[in-house]
Amino acid sequence: MAGDESEAPPADETPKSLASQLRRGAWRLIILVVGGSVLAVGVAMIVLPGPAFVVIPAGLAILATEFVWARRLLRRVRDYAANVLEAAKRD
Repeated sequence: MAGDESEAPPADETPKSLASQLRRGAWRLIILVVGGSVLAVGVAMIVLPGPAFVVIPAGLAILATEFVWARRLLRRVRDYAANVLEAAKRD
């Protein structure tokens, strides 16, 4: 029968690429959980004792390895820190 002919799946749906996509998604989820946890601990350290000014950028750096929004936010934090240090040197 002509309708039962099996066709090769499109290149983006091959088992190799599906496995690759699953690995990539799993890796991004791991980065999200680890980086988000570090970031949450850093935010908690704003009111609790601890070096929040070190932990928050560390959490953002972890997230920035996979997420563009975190990269942009980390850049803003770095710029802000540089401005604060510059202002402290002037005083």
